[in-house]
Amino acid sequence: MEERADRFETLMVAASEQGQRLDRLLAARVSELSRSHLKSLIRTGEVTIAGRTILDPDHRVEAGATIMLHVPPPAPAQPQGEDIPLTVIYEDQAVLVVDKPAGLVVHPAPGNWTGTLVNALITHLGDSLSGIGGVRRPGIVHRLDKDTSGLLVVAKTDFAHRALSEQFADHGRTGSFKRIYLGFAWGAPERSRGTIDAPIARHPHARDKMAVRSGGREAITHWEVIERYGPQKEPVASLLRLRLETGRTHQIRVHLAHVGHPLLGDSVYGAGFRTKAALLAEDARAALKALDRQALHAHLLNVEHPVTRRFLEFRSELPPELVHLRQSLVLQPTVPQGRMSVE
Repeated sequence: MEERADRFETLMVAASEQGQRLDRLLAARVSELSRSHLKSLIRTGEVTIAGRTILDPDHRVEAGATIMLHVPPPAPAQPQGEDIPLTVIYEDQAVLVVDKPAGLVVHPAPGNWTGTLVNALITHLGDSLSGIGGVRRPGIVHRLDKDTSGLLVVAKTDFAHRALSEQFADHGRTGSFKRIYLGFAWGAPERSRGTIDAPIARHPHARDKMAVRSGGREAITHWEVIERYGPQKEPVASLLRLRLETGRTHQIRVHLAHVGHPLLGDSVYGAGFRTKAALLAEDARAALKALDRQALHAHLLNVEHPVTRRFLEFRSELPPELVHLRQSLVLQPTVPQGRMSVE
């Protein structure tokens, strides 16, 4: 079947269209798309005016403004199974735990309709997946960013899906649930441990980004410095142990950037720190360049089994590319601050 391509429209607002609602103007100019479809495209960030993403269909346009409209191709009706290798850490009749490699998208979405974890799960499990997530997210209880590696749990029954979702929503506030990440950050906090409590919401101008914003959803990240790399008074980088108390989109990445210590390799939230690579030893610079992703790994997952009620702890050690990065960073004068153990 031939794949449909993305469609792009560039429109100039005429003087006679001054002050019109954005959705009405688009409906008049792009008549083959329904107004409801155009409203949806606006709300999902597919429309920009003068380079600024507009999310309000009622936005009033100004004469002479340039409107860019992106129309993604229609989504496949249902994901198909694909023979994609999975590293299975644990599996029984209710749950599956996998060690996701960096670069693997969790579920189909615009730009990634195939080659996802869901496509792999359909082949691996057949009909043994919870249907609560819908056809595009069967069994998916939580997500990891495409370029974040590590542990991810999948529900094989609807009962397991509900029970696991409750634990992820609670984030260990009333139980023993725990999620631990390891991340390499630019610089290092002065203290050995602390908490970032800052609300997160969609970025006002960039649809693919989140930001710390007043009025956003509560977001809490606990951190501990494991190692510092470089001069004691001004480390160039550090290895952090990170525990989530909430689960917002891009939470760790946004929070660390907010406090001035974005993740190494994070091209979205740490772009302003690229020049700091000059402070790294040659081997570390090469390892970071080869990494080509944010240096974040989901290291530990402690969950209550939805059926047996026993607590299960799963660990995934740093993948080879992050081991190599750490080894190269250790070549800097290093001051140990903590331990790799997450007990």
